[in-house]
Amino acid sequence: MLTNEDKMELFERKPIPRAVAQLAIPTVLSSLVMVIYNMADTYFVGMLNDPVQNAAVTLAAPVLLAFNAVNNLFGVGSSSMMSRALGKRDYEAVKKSSAFGFYCALFSGIMFSLLCLSFRPALLQLLGADAVTKDATNDYLQWTVICGAAPAILNVVMAYMVRSEGASLHASLGTMSGCLLNIILDPIFILPWGLNMGAAGAGMATFISNCVACMYFFILLFVRRKETCVCFNPKKFGWERAIVLGVCGVGIPASIQNLLNVTGMTILNNFTSAYQADAVAAMGIAYKINMLPLQVALGFSQGIMPLISYNYSSKNDKRMKDSIYFVVKTLIPCMLLVSVFYYAGAGFFVGAFMKNPSIIAYGTQFLRGFCLGLPFLCMDFLAVGVFQAIGLGSAAFIFAILRKIILEIPALYVLNYFFPLYGLSYSQFVAEFVLAIAAVWMLVRIFRKLQSESR
Repeated sequence: MLTNEDKMELFERKPIPRAVAQLAIPTVLSSLVMVIYNMADTYFVGMLNDPVQNAAVTLAAPVLLAFNAVNNLFGVGSSSMMSRALGKRDYEAVKKSSAFGFYCALFSGIMFSLLCLSFRPALLQLLGADAVTKDATNDYLQWTVICGAAPAILNVVMAYMVRSEGASLHASLGTMSGCLLNIILDPIFILPWGLNMGAAGAGMATFISNCVACMYFFILLFVRRKETCVCFNPKKFGWERAIVLGVCGVGIPASIQNLLNVTGMTILNNFTSAYQADAVAAMGIAYKINMLPLQVALGFSQGIMPLISYNYSSKNDKRMKDSIYFVVKTLIPCMLLVSVFYYAGAGFFVGAFMKNPSIIAYGTQFLRGFCLGLPFLCMDFLAVGVFQAIGLGSAAFIFAILRKIILEIPALYVLNYFFPLYGLSYSQFVAEFVLAIAAVWMLVRIFRKLQSESR
């Protein structure tokens, strides 16, 4: 963990490329490992050559994605508040923010499990599981959600908190420890030569891995308790107005944004499920392949949030703007190259997961649709990360409404009507193209406002 002097050096004086690299690279690596571990579920379940088992993992994905609603509420919200408090040298507020985020996340994880357990039949129907896929989907949810919601949520929230102090490497090591263990356990639990549990085995591996990641953070924070402001002391937990508003002002819009993502993915899966298990499995494979560069973009936007928050609060507007410009110039050209690469090799990438000709044919078209939106989605992520970092939760909320309710979800209905099934994967491109224009406009407005205030 970083000392206060180390934090000041990182946030205030270190050259921007080096500061961004120190914060963003571990976060990106962690995101990539997380995607690989998500893909490992699909890969090893796909080795069974049973579309029903693969469809179960895909159908359950919106529920796991819903965890991010809690992660964003108490992870993004508390980490943004913590970094802004660090910029003001208000270390007591840092401790209170972390305690508030931790205990609220713990309670939410327990409630998530209880609600899913109580309403399991209705949930399976809502996810699009039919008579063929219901049992496998239920088995996967048993471990990942009903048993595993609390550890899955807590390990991500604690990573956000550790990262808010600039300890990006430790945050990433904690997340990656669970992901790498999951990759090791997957074949043992899923495949016939191991425990032969199929989708249920993938769920059990995920549950065990999340528990291990939580233990890493608990041990880290106990060992470094004299050096860190991250605090889980129940005495620091409370409902102090400034803390609650600071966390929830950023966290609630971020959470709503994720819930809208879940809604969009559920609608996508329900449309796809009308074309049976092969199409559902192919959509899941294409979606997860596309998640690889998407998580790189997300990792950068999350990684630089502490740098932006700190310099915004300490009134160093030039350093904040230069950091954002640096990421834009670095990331968007890379996303353009990845889009071209994916579009050209879509069939090869899908075929690496399942050697089913029908699934490869579906997945090729789906991946080509998804990858077109990557450069624009990158700009969207960066803008939302800036809004969250400087406490503009309302701007992040407006973007969430624009992205899903006004653009992407209507596009799903329209494109599926005119281009049945194959039009679904292009809805994201339509939404992100418009949002990228809005993102540039909003960032320019923020920069002009900061410039006028500094005069």
